[in-house]
Amino acid sequence: MQGRDGSVKTIITNCVIVFFDIRCWQAITQGDTRDFGVILVPDIPVCHADAPMLPTLRQLQYFKALAEHLSFSKAAEACHITQSTLSASIRQLEDNLECALVDRSGKQLVLTETGEKVLAQSAALLRDAEELVQGVKAQHQPLTGRFRLGVIPSISPFVLPRFLPGLREAFPALKLYLREDLTRNLLSSLREGRIDAALIAFPYELSGFDFEIVGEDAFLLAVPAEHPLAAREEIALEELGNERLLLLEDGHCLRNHVLAATKGRLAGGEEDIQATSLITLVQMVDNGLGVTLLPKLAAEAGVTGGTGLRLIRLKGARSGRQLGVVWRRKSSFEKNARLMAGELAMFLAGEGAG
Repeated sequence: MQGRDGSVKTIITNCVIVFFDIRCWQAITQGDTRDFGVILVPDIPVCHADAPMLPTLRQLQYFKALAEHLSFSKAAEACHITQSTLSASIRQLEDNLECALVDRSGKQLVLTETGEKVLAQSAALLRDAEELVQGVKAQHQPLTGRFRLGVIPSISPFVLPRFLPGLREAFPALKLYLREDLTRNLLSSLREGRIDAALIAFPYELSGFDFEIVGEDAFLLAVPAEHPLAAREEIALEELGNERLLLLEDGHCLRNHVLAATKGRLAGGEEDIQATSLITLVQMVDNGLGVTLLPKLAAEAGVTGGTGLRLIRLKGARSGRQLGVVWRRKSSFEKNARLMAGELAMFLAGEGAG
């Protein structure tokens, strides 16, 4: 800014330059300004004019929504904003990164190669930011607010209906979001931050996760009512060599646990009659297609209800599976995950699991 004598008076605040009229300078210094040239003012943050503009979390959220929907209108609706606002935000993100993230040339939006990479990094950044907020809350108020728990299908319907009422009573401020899926899918969701912990069955190979065992779940032999072994109360697996073993289809960890328990002593069922759920498996056994091993928790929850199946204890070495809660290593949700594991362990101990 030019003073009355035509000179320019300048204050440099690290790299922020401020121009004063001579009258402003007189008011500030209350002194003579004829020798005034440059004043350096420390303790003001440096802000370089050529520093790159960093993406905002909101821009990354909008981009993630666009990548999920591949439609500006649907993504805007999901984000509760106007389409023009979303479009402008994506364009600004591309300008800041100096690259195209979305290919708009065709009828269908697609991410560019760079867009795919940015999406993966954006998801990680958003996950970490969300964990920061939720983790701080968890430190002060454990098991309050949102907690996303994944559960495998061979546990969920047989444990949760009896477990959740007591949990809600103990932690009324907890908002528990449940997701039922196969173990491999739950671990993928856990790794990507879509859930906070998962209740799965062991043994299961884990990498990059921590876990806590919460209980045991023994196996029982299930046979049709008219089966020659139906009157037995206990039996050794060695006596079942000629029986056809029915299993869940590939992908269910219970299938692998049953195979490990039987150690190949039973003949496998035909590939085209594998069951997709325990309910289906029970019906297949009840119709005389073979025998199977059922988790004790599922049997006690009534999975065989409406059938004539007989359940027989297994002799000898303990055959069954372990149940445990798993979470991402070094996750800010670890405290809540351990608390959830503790609640489940107390519940299962009271139920007499094992």
